[in-house]
Amino acid sequence: MSENAIFPPSPEFVSKAHVQGMEQYRKLYREAAGNPEAFWADIAKREIHWFEPWDHVFEWNPPFVKWFAGAKTNAAYNCIDRHLEARGDKVAILWEGEPGDVREITYKELHRLVCRFANVLKARGLKTGDRAIVYMPMVPELPVALLACARLGVIHSVVFGGFSAEALKARIQDLDACMVITADGGWRRGKEVRLKDAVDEAVQECPGVQNVIVHQRTKSQIPMREGRDHWWHELEEGVSDDCPAVPVDSEHPLYVLYTSGTTGQPKGILHTTGGYLTAILMTMKWVFDLREEDVYWCTADIGWVTGHSYVVYAPLAAGATTVMYEGAPDYPDYGRFWQTVAKHKVSIFYSSPTAIRALIKQGEKWPAMHDLSSLRLLGSVGEPINPAAWEWYYRVIGKNRCPIVDTWWQTETGGILIAPMPGAVPLKPGSGTLPLPGIIAEVVDFSGNPVAANQEGFLIIKRPWPSMIRTIWGDPERFQQQYFSRIPGVYFTGDAARQDEDGYFWILGRVDDVMNVSGHRLSTMEVESALVRHPAVAEAAVVGKPHEITGQAVCCFVTLKAGDYDLPALNKELRQWVAHEIGAFARPEEIRFAEALPKTRSGKIMRRLLREIVTTRTVTGDVTTLEDLTVVTRLAAQNDEE
Repeated sequence: MSENAIFPPSPEFVSKAHVQGMEQYRKLYREAAGNPEAFWADIAKREIHWFEPWDHVFEWNPPFVKWFAGAKTNAAYNCIDRHLEARGDKVAILWEGEPGDVREITYKELHRLVCRFANVLKARGLKTGDRAIVYMPMVPELPVALLACARLGVIHSVVFGGFSAEALKARIQDLDACMVITADGGWRRGKEVRLKDAVDEAVQECPGVQNVIVHQRTKSQIPMREGRDHWWHELEEGVSDDCPAVPVDSEHPLYVLYTSGTTGQPKGILHTTGGYLTAILMTMKWVFDLREEDVYWCTADIGWVTGHSYVVYAPLAAGATTVMYEGAPDYPDYGRFWQTVAKHKVSIFYSSPTAIRALIKQGEKWPAMHDLSSLRLLGSVGEPINPAAWEWYYRVIGKNRCPIVDTWWQTETGGILIAPMPGAVPLKPGSGTLPLPGIIAEVVDFSGNPVAANQEGFLIIKRPWPSMIRTIWGDPERFQQQYFSRIPGVYFTGDAARQDEDGYFWILGRVDDVMNVSGHRLSTMEVESALVRHPAVAEAAVVGKPHEITGQAVCCFVTLKAGDYDLPALNKELRQWVAHEIGAFARPEEIRFAEALPKTRSGKIMRRLLREIVTTRTVTGDVTTLEDLTVVTRLAAQNDEE
């Protein structure tokens, strides 16, 4: 499709939308830009329950910000308690397990489950400010655990169930967590993913973990260490259904979510309570045009930020019905997503370009088997969606009538920053379109000066917004250096972008050493660190390689220590090694053995050149700082030998 194609919202959609037409969008945007304090204060008063009011709306001492300072609130109260009178019998979580089991949990039932588990946590000694790690499959007990922590002011950190024991250990240690909440396992493509085994391995070197609570999902045999390990269902016996929510400061930490950085050490992104809830609830309504009767399904795993914000906190804070699915989109066949949409009459479907591209490859017969007429809005998240995938999504899944909200945001932003309001903003396939009200975005050069229309530059956000990262856990200097030092005083996103003549934003990918694999951010340094821990590896350099399904795939250049090696066997072994050290999703697509890696005279590996080799098969960039040009020549020649 041509990127010049424009899809305005239909008159029927506009007539029922929260924000109707471009003039309403522009009015909101002008109000937010002209007086951000009044704008966000009005939203916070209207949308969020506060136990006590704030002293002032925000304090901005770059790079540190506080929103609604002095106010008291609670995330679990906002997600559950305040809905009980009007929506107590409405389904809050509509869950489907991979084997086909279904649970419909109303707001009343969710309240009971969360209060009971919060009392379990209290009985194990957890209190406001303590930290708990949550390492679970996509079962309802996962959001229950999060909300129970939030109810007590316990800071939670969800670790994606695909991460290895090594990755889990690093996160437990960095957070200094005293509890791990897990399960025996979960189901994925018909097989059990054993989680408790990884926990047992991880906590061997985590003496601070005093309790491991285990939800029984698969009922497989697992070892339970007396005194430390406890079955969830046994701890709940005889526990009270009553547990008042603890009022916490607006800036009290809600969760820490670890994401890949440009060093080998994952960084803990800290989000607090009041501002985060305000922004994600408002974006839920703006971007998804949420209505009371909607059945909303975000397919993300709760182990990633999309799952935090748009599976748990925003939909529940908005009083919506949020769908959760445990397993893989291709099990038992490629129609699982569309069967689930038809079965539960899903009206809003929010997924990733990676999932969409994988399903495109299987043809149109799978969605054609199912009634998708309940859908009224489609969404995309995790990376830019290419125009061809956008067109298929629009035509085949949306039947040429469902707007697609292509959303740009990050773990650090907490919520969506650039996306169309579907009843107002005309769509351009491949573009995130326009910033939401309150977001001042620009594309700039190295000096922070705006670039001309259709020129590539760095995407920055010029003003603080309520759901923004507060710091990196335990490392405020790294926080300042990474996000606010390149262009002082503004948030540096790390993404390249351009703005067209209509002001629409086109996101072009990362500018730092972070790959985007299936919408999951993965540090090149993290993979390199894993590789060089292998006894045969001397050096490693990792880059992202374009991949038609996952967006990017992991490509590794490896030099070996002296010795005789069976290279095909070692190649296979190293791919498995990385999967064990980090997680299966980080398994390299390709490993290339090299005599040497391209370095500057100061010894820095020039990953930019390696990126050129795997993307364009040639090297055209500046090589004047290279120590040995023949290294690049030999690596490029490998392309011709393939």
